[in-house]
Amino acid sequence: MNKSISIVLLVAGVVLLFFGYNAYHSAASDVSRFFTGEPTDKALWFLGGGLAACIVGLVGIVKK
Repeated sequence: MNKSISIVLLVAGVVLLFFGYNAYHSAASDVSRFFTGEPTDKALWFLGGGLAACIVGLVGIVKK
């Protein structure tokens, strides 16, 4: 994998994690956690996608 693509994936993953963190601590997520015990789907998708993108980006950077 090209190093520049890996760096872009890593940066995109960090941005998605940031948005996921904000969505996880939003008022809508608090209400959802109160009634269902889980945060909103939006927050979970952002966090999961960000984590996956970070892992792929890091593997691409570390791999020769």
